[in-house]
Amino acid sequence: MATVAQAEPLRIATFAAPLGRDGPGLLLRDLGRDDPQIDAVAAIVLDTDADILLLTDVDHDLDGLTLAALAQRLNYPHRFALAPNTGLPTGLDLDGNGKLGEARDAQGYGRFPGDSGLAILSRYPIITGDVRDLSAMLWRDLPGATLPEGPLGSADIMAVQRLSSTAHWIVPIAAPGGLVTLMAYSATPPVFDGPEDRNGLRNRDELRLWTHILDHDAPLDFIIIGNANLDPADGAGYRAAMQTFLADPRIIDAAPDSPGGLAAADPDHAGDPALDTADWSDDGPGNLRVSYVLPAATWSVTGAGVVWPTGDDPLAQAVAAAGLHRMVWVDIAR
Repeated sequence: MATVAQAEPLRIATFAAPLGRDGPGLLLRDLGRDDPQIDAVAAIVLDTDADILLLTDVDHDLDGLTLAALAQRLNYPHRFALAPNTGLPTGLDLDGNGKLGEARDAQGYGRFPGDSGLAILSRYPIITGDVRDLSAMLWRDLPGATLPEGPLGSADIMAVQRLSSTAHWIVPIAAPGGLVTLMAYSATPPVFDGPEDRNGLRNRDELRLWTHILDHDAPLDFIIIGNANLDPADGAGYRAAMQTFLADPRIIDAAPDSPGGLAAADPDHAGDPALDTADWSDDGPGNLRVSYVLPAATWSVTGAGVVWPTGDDPLAQAVAAAGLHRMVWVDIAR
């Protein structure tokens, strides 16, 4: 029998697969019929064979029917999701365009409640009773928060505006050898705003919440995981914040890479293209590293990668069909 020290490595992965649809119930509908994009996502998930997977762009319904169908399709016995902030009405004109009830007026951008939330799939039991959901924290309540100036940072708005654009969860999982605790999130893109830099500031503070947790009450053997929507070297946003975070000695940046990212390098970018996790247009932000799996320094990393093969790989067609984001995985052991 394997001891704790000899336990098999665990593969932890995150994937910003675009499993959000234009309205509630449509993803469940699509899971029940032939859908080439869902087929491509499934091919990638099954090939990567992660023990624990965080999806960061999947529609949520209160009855959990969509996630149940997805978990069955992807062969995961355990699943977890809570209602996200995306699409959650605030009753306020958060973007200042004089209209109420639009996608940008929700707690997080969303066309309907549950639009593009988070979900965890696992081979091992999820200890749901011990989950910490930080998603309701107000932005202004983060110590040291940098709030937007002007009307979009008014007292009325900040009395309602949550920090999490999607969610921040701390989720323990009963893996072989002991608990694995995901610190999972998906942050707002640091763009699509105005000179007040509302989204850029919020993106940075969503990351800073994890630093606050590390400073005060971090769980043992944690893994910070999700879509930070922030590259440390290129693109919009406060890149220095991600540089500082990745250099924190309490976490391991295994620098997952891929041959496909390297082959698709943007010549005007400063970062290592092999580390990129999103294949955005060269006319836009270009390829960026935005999805992360960052184990605590208490873990040993035995492997890591980004699922972005070159064109001669049998999986390349599925990766291209699945969407613009690439799956990121890290193998860890105690």
